[in-house]
Amino acid sequence: MKRRSEEITGRKNTGKWVERTAARTMLRAVRFTDEDFDKPIIALAVPHTNGTPCNDHVRALGDLVQQAIEDAGGKAIVFGTPVVSDGISMGTEAMKYSLVSREVIADSIEVMTEGYRVDAVITLSGCDKTIPGALMPIARNNLTGLTLYGGSILPGEYNGKALNIVSAFEAIGAHCAGKIDDEELHAIECHACPGAGSCAGMYTANTMASAIEALGMSLPGAASNLAVDEGNAISAEKRNDCARAAEAVIALLKSGLKARDIMTRKAFENALTVAWALGGSTNAVLHILALAHEAGVELTLEDVEQVTARVPLLGN
Repeated sequence: MKRRSEEITGRKNTGKWVERTAARTMLRAVRFTDEDFDKPIIALAVPHTNGTPCNDHVRALGDLVQQAIEDAGGKAIVFGTPVVSDGISMGTEAMKYSLVSREVIADSIEVMTEGYRVDAVITLSGCDKTIPGALMPIARNNLTGLTLYGGSILPGEYNGKALNIVSAFEAIGAHCAGKIDDEELHAIECHACPGAGSCAGMYTANTMASAIEALGMSLPGAASNLAVDEGNAISAEKRNDCARAAEAVIALLKSGLKARDIMTRKAFENALTVAWALGGSTNAVLHILALAHEAGVELTLEDVEQVTARVPLLGN
């Protein structure tokens, strides 16, 4: 399974093993052992930040996936990426960096997967641009790998009513219209987002997570599993996703399947169908076209219109 990483670690009983002695010396300093040099090296992209609830728990997810990779017989190299929150940045100069961050995230992951010649990759994601950004480099370089969504946030609650981030935006309008006072506005602000996880609705994050699951590049069911439980600990379902992701990437390595074997034109039609059936974010068009481009699949706005014209709206 070490189809690429032998360039870094060498192969025993060959001249390459001698040549790569200095590289292994440096890897031993970061806790690689003799046994680890025989294992496939798997990149693990962990876009963690405490700057948004969408990715606040991703470091914990990364620890779980790293351990699962080791348990499954691989050796993980872990790294981070930038994260820009649309919900926080919108309406300010900061929003100009949001879409650009998608490309920076993709490029950051590519730098690490190619810079270490890893055999496979698992990329985590949470906030909007991290989701397509986490998959684009896998398609671009036709890597063996998959992506895992961090999961949606739990609903907030105030006066017996379920809240989410949109409740806060609506409260601004209600306050401006004189329908609620300062105290109620503050209460909604304090209760709408109770912990970690992506915005609770069919916005860009949940739309793209669902579409990528249908595309075949994430685990079945993973897009629906919540980020954390009522105690704000990683949910049991998401913990299971972490273990399954590691097992799946090892299975992909053994089979020799790569991204473009999965990301076919038909797979993109499946992704579009799910996004439309769920009444998802219009940003899906932007990101699915970008993913198709990276996968070498010809897909245009006209194709999107043709494919989705026959899709009924099943959820809103």
